[in-house]
Amino acid sequence: MTLLDDKVVLVSGGSQGLGAAVARAAAREGASVAVTGRRAEPGEALVAELTATGAQAAFVRTDVADVAQAQASVAATVSRFGRVDCLVNCAGLTTRGSLLDTSPELFDAHMAINLRAPFFLMQGAVADMLSRQAAGTIVNISSTSAHCGQSYLAPYVAAKAGLTGLTRNAAHAHRFDRIRINGLNIGWTDTEGEDATQRAFHGGGDDWREQAAKSLPMGRLGRVGEIADFVVFLLSERSGVVTGSVIDWDQNVIGAIN
Repeated sequence: MTLLDDKVVLVSGGSQGLGAAVARAAAREGASVAVTGRRAEPGEALVAELTATGAQAAFVRTDVADVAQAQASVAATVSRFGRVDCLVNCAGLTTRGSLLDTSPELFDAHMAINLRAPFFLMQGAVADMLSRQAAGTIVNISSTSAHCGQSYLAPYVAAKAGLTGLTRNAAHAHRFDRIRINGLNIGWTDTEGEDATQRAFHGGGDDWREQAAKSLPMGRLGRVGEIADFVVFLLSERSGVVTGSVIDWDQNVIGAIN
């Protein structure tokens, strides 16, 4: 039996990057997968890829910054597959801003995507689980920056720190409903989004990965496939009774002094 046999998994921001890797890993482990994203082309391409392997998959075009669209993505998943057993909140915004130069609009954008969207996606998924009196699992993708982060990530850090508190609060509230909710603080990871960020904000060239690797203990960035496998573990019964945990998935040790 595969880890997610006969489960329905909704992945927000699942059309590319880590979200797409999670969708692939979940499908490989027997799940039916719904993925959301703002752009139809990558979402539909991923669904075609998954269905070609025999998996059940659907793309729901969604801008999670819009609460109504986020809520509708849960409803669309229930309509298509009958329920939501597992939710992974992968959608994220990493646009730079410091305490001094962040505009109200940028601050609100971070809160909308990195905090408000997971809140209302969880609200919808948990409501579905409760309506069926069924157990379920949720994984919220956060960042090691939630502990403090760089000065140019002020609104991002504020939102991700809030997501840490929300994860624990929701896990505590629904532990007796057998709904397990955990978070993953991921470190520096090689994704399409990170490539764009390095080039746009940090002057990264074609060799930015090689340059970054020189500063990292393991000599490379994290890989989305590795993280996706760990997310599937947390979604599955293999992770047992664990709930309310926010795990640092990184090669640097948080709080250590060089």
